[in-house]
Amino acid sequence: IVKEEAAEIMPLGYQVKMIGQAEEFAKTANYVVFALITALVMIYMVLASQFNSFIQPVIIMAAQPLAIIGGVAALWLTDKGLNIYSMIGLVLLMGLVAKNSILLVDLTNQLRESGKDIRTALIEACPIRLRPVLMTSLTVILTLLPPALGLGAGSDTNGPLAIAVIGGMVSSTLLTLIVVPAAYSLVEGGLLKWARFRGK
Repeated sequence: IVKEEAAEIMPLGYQVKMIGQAEEFAKTANYVVFALITALVMIYMVLASQFNSFIQPVIIMAAQPLAIIGGVAALWLTDKGLNIYSMIGLVLLMGLVAKNSILLVDLTNQLRESGKDIRTALIEACPIRLRPVLMTSLTVILTLLPPALGLGAGSDTNGPLAIAVIGGMVSSTLLTLIVVPAAYSLVEGGLLKWARFRGK
């Protein structure tokens, strides 16, 4: 953005070069984006091997965008900009958020294996997994609350990280029990219909 604005103002023959903290931040941002993409790929690979499916990891990872949106929204509401610490918090969210979806999808699969249809399995799985999801998420949130409130040593640097993680955990926890079951029903139901269609 700075370079685009400068190009409109500065005379021909002049150029802008980022140095100092701006240069270091740009480099760090590139590293963090690479780490974020790598984390998503690794999570997908682990989930694909665990569930023996290339489709269900996509369902589980449907909560990831919700976490990113919640983390960025929390930073905006608290007037904390994106820096290296908040971006690390967003990367950290990738692993933390996946566990809620894993709990739900795994139990739903078990209920389906016992003979229940998709809708019944989801209706039974959501209330059962509600407490574990809330307890694990609340543990993370309460642990990061002191630095998010600016308490203790190092809160100036750790604060944005904590705020990003808390915002992501809140949004993903509230929406996981809605978005993931909907995605599961849509995808798995579609696969069943396709299998029946091919079997005719």
